[in-house]
Amino acid sequence: LQPGLRAPEAEALLAEHGFTLGHFPQSYEWATIGGFAAARSSGQASAGYGRFDEMVLGLTLATPQGTLDVGRAPRSAAGPDLRQLILGSEGAFGVITSVTVRVRPQPAARRYEGWRFASFEEGAAALRRLAQDGPRPTVLRLSDETETFIGLAQPDAIGAQDAPQDPGCVAVVGYEGTQEDTELRSRQGEAVLRECGGTYLGEEPGRRWAHGRYSAPYLRDALLDAGAFAETLETAAFWSRIPELYASVKEALTTSLTEAGTPPLVMCHISHVYENGASLYFTVVSAQGEDPVAHWAPAKRAANEAIGAAGGTISHHHGVGTDHRDWYVREAGELGIAALRAVKQRLDPAGLLNPGVLLPRD
Repeated sequence: LQPGLRAPEAEALLAEHGFTLGHFPQSYEWATIGGFAAARSSGQASAGYGRFDEMVLGLTLATPQGTLDVGRAPRSAAGPDLRQLILGSEGAFGVITSVTVRVRPQPAARRYEGWRFASFEEGAAALRRLAQDGPRPTVLRLSDETETFIGLAQPDAIGAQDAPQDPGCVAVVGYEGTQEDTELRSRQGEAVLRECGGTYLGEEPGRRWAHGRYSAPYLRDALLDAGAFAETLETAAFWSRIPELYASVKEALTTSLTEAGTPPLVMCHISHVYENGASLYFTVVSAQGEDPVAHWAPAKRAANEAIGAAGGTISHHHGVGTDHRDWYVREAGELGIAALRAVKQRLDPAGLLNPGVLLPRD
């Protein structure tokens, strides 16, 4: 695939042959194949299809020093995998000019369900059970109590008179594949989720989520235009660190913005799971303040520090850019950054490509 191809166009081309990439991040409507690779993107169906970096089989990178072609076999023991050097490099080493990807047959059936858990801790334990022991759903996400109550998990329920006063935490569990496989995994998943304390809410919450899954970025812009402040951040960690990471980041955001005179609403969900861990995605809403950027900066710094202290990564899928660069330097370590600088110097000795992104300027 060529790098400027937008995701919907790629899906349409693949659909003509009965295939899908299976990569559907919130940026899906406008993002490109090259952008997915450069930013190490992760889609909302990552539990079933994998992250984008897992889909990439080959890459071509144009650099000021020449062209780099990588990926001649699905896996290799011929030294370090240079594909991984390009994936997530955010344009600092070169321009991606082609991407070879793994595709899957289009699913014949889709089934999205809603499940309620009494607490975020209980729901996270259920997600961990499915991620480690199976059956692995295609989509697996869990909103905490606040996000569930506000209605990001159930947007049509906001303000409804019959909305439950204690909705707990809602999980969306989705299965895609053949009709037989989808039904089998759904039955097996139901047994596990009930054993973990889940209550089945039917397919309506899942269908509602699927219908509105690309709407959140537009809602944020509308809130900003109306004078409210809305922002997001994300991280990931091993399962054993998830509880501390969740509590630490939420506390850091709440304390920082409250001290600034704008007590926030902090919501969180798990939307990407692995055998060994998961991501946490936070949404923050508060009064805007006179200067929204200056208002957010201290809270963002506090959250970044909390992520590092709790053992999380500075970004699971939003990337490094300049906002996360200084914390990425800490995470990679002095020797790691020196090694990346050596790569940058070899491929882009004049420092023309995305200066200041990913790596600090000299």
